[in-house]
Amino acid sequence: MKKIFRIISIIMISLLFISCSKKQENDNTKIRIGYFPNITHSQALLGKAEGKFEKAFDSHEVEWKMFNAGPSEMEAMLAGELDIAYIGPGPAINGYVKSKGDVQIIAGATNAGAILISRKDLKITDLKQLENKKIAVPQFGNTQDLTLRYILKQNGLRDTTKGGNIEIRHVENQDLKVLLEKGDIDAALVPEPWGSTLVKDIGANAILDYNKLWREGNYSTAVVIARKDFIKKYPDLVEKFLKTHVELTNTLVKKDEQTKQTVNNQINELTKKTLAKDVFDDAYDRTIPTYDSEKDSILDFVDLSVEIGTLKEKPDTSKLFDLSILDKVLK
Repeated sequence: MKKIFRIISIIMISLLFISCSKKQENDNTKIRIGYFPNITHSQALLGKAEGKFEKAFDSHEVEWKMFNAGPSEMEAMLAGELDIAYIGPGPAINGYVKSKGDVQIIAGATNAGAILISRKDLKITDLKQLENKKIAVPQFGNTQDLTLRYILKQNGLRDTTKGGNIEIRHVENQDLKVLLEKGDIDAALVPEPWGSTLVKDIGANAILDYNKLWREGNYSTAVVIARKDFIKKYPDLVEKFLKTHVELTNTLVKKDEQTKQTVNNQINELTKKTLAKDVFDDAYDRTIPTYDSEKDSILDFVDLSVEIGTLKEKPDTSKLFDLSILDKVLK
């Protein structure tokens, strides 16, 4: 009788253990990924189109959440509505500071992918000619804004907030065409595919191409971030995500036509706007998919953010990056 009771007890404990394991396994069945319908977030677009992340996560559901601006995406991350996200380094830095280290960069996504242009009737052959000009950026404190301020600083130029005569304006990308044609702005530092679109549509002049802006194009434009508690609680899921991210990056750098078409189709589908193939090809060539976080460029962005006032003081950046799982994947 005792033997039977012992067997029953063992079976019950085993069933309880299995039940608890299943519960833990399904504790976070939905993985929420943030992204933009933008060429700089090509890994997300290609992965979404081909169901790569869904396959990697197996039994876990993937919920895709689309955004059009870094601050709104970061708000969702800070509110606990996202687990992993593709985002610009500027908002990533701000999110790290606001969350007191809870938001961390776990990989790079894209380098370069931007261009400095001028209106059709304004030929700029020397950056000193930007003096007394009005230059647009998509958002104050974002990647293009920080890059522009770095370029001005390196060339001994200053914007009006620093006692100079160059006016930096915040202009939505979709409004650039009209403002450039009217002469309300003189130049703009814009992400792709907007740069290639303006060159084709209104004959805008390329002052500095993607590889002439800074570091020969080896500066971060998009990164992958995750919440610290998510990384700690689900390192296996983060590893599966990053393994897929690396595989997608390796596919994108080959630049084969089928892959490019898939990414372009996703942008067209999500934005409800058709991007001409020649414009897309130019934009794609100016964008460098990578999983390298380009730490030095991001740390320079931190210094620039402090300098222009988007950060009140220089933060402790020792925990800004958690590349341990990426390193494991790459090994």
